[in-house]
Amino acid sequence: MHSYLRLSLLSFLILSSSMMQAQEPEGNVPEKYRESVNSQDQILETLYAVISGEKGEARDWDHFRYLFHSNAKLIPTGKGKSGAVGAQFWTVEDYIAKARDYLVEKGFFEKEIHRISDSFGGITQVFSTYESYHSESDTTPFARGINSIQLLYDGERWWIINIYWTAETEGNPIPKKYLP
Repeated sequence: MHSYLRLSLLSFLILSSSMMQAQEPEGNVPEKYRESVNSQDQILETLYAVISGEKGEARDWDHFRYLFHSNAKLIPTGKGKSGAVGAQFWTVEDYIAKARDYLVEKGFFEKEIHRISDSFGGITQVFSTYESYHSESDTTPFARGINSIQLLYDGERWWIINIYWTAETEGNPIPKKYLP
């Protein structure tokens, strides 16, 4: 029994290490994409920049994809019709399919206004407070909230593992410690 347990543990460790290999897109990756994942600041700035643009302006979805680990999730949360708080779990492709037309038709700028980060080893948890606008020239945001962003540094580059977010509401204002 003892050797069986050791063999099971060894199998688990081998399987786990092979599952943890990040997958970079194949082919020629533009140099500007590579530069966007060299630091936490760069990947977060790029995340906000790549989804932002004026009405009618296409987004660079290939660059967006490049930021994310192949198993990444985008997880919006909020109250449903019943009043219960829930979450949806989207892949990067799900997010693109849901957001592509809206972002171009309405115009959308998401700007980080405050950030709190904690790191240990190669993982980082970021609470990134944002404001959303329909145009860069807007002075009042139409929404605010917090993105909880999990990052992984694999020794070569940063990856977005998950973005888990909720919008501010009248009944759920952003706490002062997450504001500038």
